Amino acid sequence: MTIIVADTTCGLPRELLKSRGIPFVPQVVIFGEEAFHDDEQLNTATFLQKLKSAPALPKTAAPEPPLYYPIFEEAMRKGESVVVVAPTGKASGTVRSAETAAQEFPGLDVRVVDTLTISCNLGSLVLLADDMAKDGASADEIVAKLDEMIPRGRIYFLVDTLEYLAKGGRIGGAKKLLAELLEIKPILQIKDGQVEAFEQQRTKRRALARLVEVVTEQCKGGDEAHLCVLQVEAEQEAQALVEELKSRVFVADIPIYELPPAIVVHAGPRAMGVGFFL
Repeated sequence: MTIIVADTTCGLPRELLKSRGIPFVPQVVIFGEEAFHDDEQLNTATFLQKLKSAPALPKTAAPEPPLYYPIFEEAMRKGESVVVVAPTGKASGTVRSAETAAQEFPGLDVRVVDTLTISCNLGSLVLLADDMAKDGASADEIVAKLDEMIPRGRIYFLVDTLEYLAKGGRIGGAKKLLAELLEIKPILQIKDGQVEAFEQQRTKRRALARLVEVVTEQCKGGDEAHLCVLQVEAEQEAQALVEELKSRVFVADIPIYELPPAIVVHAGPRAMGVGFFL
């Protein structure tokens, strides 16, 4: 059997990961001199409290390579392969950390997949890979399927403010200032593994309406779409978005995933969006 390894940027509830037996590693969030793992040490609610009272924006760091060691040791003991389904290497050092850890286990078959995505789409790929592994698929088959899915992924999202993306270096300060002066609500996207502008709207209401239009235009529906909604501190808006999407796109189940601390650092409170595969 192949072991699928995730990390907290996938946004899947920890209870779901544990119930499915999917090992996962935490990201690191740093407030001043204090570093926290964003699993049991720092959930999203606790993180938001600290974020709103912090004098400076916290920093993030990839999981330390030793966090993978117990997972890899267990795989070696059982004689199993490992597929690490990792967030985009263009915005996270997780790929590098997993590859560094794998070097300590030269006899172990470890595949580290840079998915070029994050959040709910990463979660969808983790669940897909785990379903395949439980059905007896080989590591080669799982990696091949992930490689086929990755280019089809789309994530579009809205942020309440560009402040966090600007401070974190994900967009330039000039773009933030211009958007604020013009009262623009940009729709952002994950493209080729990094945050880019997609469109601009004058109000959040128009941006949400356009978000629905984009999904309706691009998402074909069906099980292969893996349509999901991401949010932080926007539960009611996210639920309303789900209901609107269900009336337009043929997808039976649209899960809502809460953004984890390591992503909220950059997106900020009240961010929300959608992810799917063409």
